[in-house]
Amino acid sequence: MRAKPRASRPGIGEIREGALEVRVSAPPVEGAANDAILELIASALDLPRRAVTLVSGEHGRSKRLRIEGLAAAEVRARLGLQG
Repeated sequence: MRAKPRASRPGIGEIREGALEVRVSAPPVEGAANDAILELIASALDLPRRAVTLVSGEHGRSKRLRIEGLAAAEVRARLGLQG
């Protein structure tokens, strides 16, 4: 996943260069952008916030998430992604 903090319009974009683009309006300060990303993904997947955790990328734009309770195919389907 590729994070875009301070975006004018939050949302989940397309897969570009092998990574899902996620835009949040929160700044990358004191974990605000990370929290916003986790909230956005949990909401988009209709999961509780606790089901989505940050595995790596706390301080960078490239991030890896762990999503509990859904198979990879179901995550792609709920996010409207192909593949």
